[in-house]
Amino acid sequence: MGCWAPKDTPIAVAQTSGRQRPNVHGAIDLETGKTRMLDVLTVDAASTIMLLMAIQAMYPGKRVIHLFLDNARYHHAKRVQAWLARPGCRIKLHFIPAYCPHLDPIERLWGLMHKHTTHNRCLATFADFSGAILTFLREEVPRKWPLYCDAVSDNFRVISAQGFSDPRVNGVYLEMAFFEPRPAEPPRRRHRQPGLPAWR
Repeated sequence: MGCWAPKDTPIAVAQTSGRQRPNVHGAIDLETGKTRMLDVLTVDAASTIMLLMAIQAMYPGKRVIHLFLDNARYHHAKRVQAWLARPGCRIKLHFIPAYCPHLDPIERLWGLMHKHTTHNRCLATFADFSGAILTFLREEVPRKWPLYCDAVSDNFRVISAQGFSDPRVNGVYLEMAFFEPRPAEPPRRRHRQPGLPAWR
């Protein structure tokens, strides 16, 4: 992470440089807070299959494991579909609507991770940075799940319609993009002014 500032100006948080980045492919159980986080070179169809295998191994006694995920191309890959089609596969995928990251609890988990590990902090090396992220996701989240669950919860958040600038939006907006419209108002009668056509 870098920071622009005039030369010799002291800055509040030290900066590091480099182009390395961790690639984490993961899942979370919203009931228990248990996570499965894979540190991979590339997030692709192969890492998706590795994650699915790890999730299935976590729940040997479950008949069916329902997994909710986004519409990334590697989640729809032919290799992934072939793996899921094998006899005895216990994982069933459910895809959330496209362009709706606010419906994906894992996105909230990434935000929570940044809040607790990277915001206003400088980790000296890439190994420290990667280690802090993985420790938080693998150990701290399950251990402190009662504390974190409301921030990652899959419950709906209700937003007042008063905050919308578009006057056509009526009622209450839920995260699933359902609208609860107000009762229909009777049509207004328009009065014709002399010399103008009547409204139809």
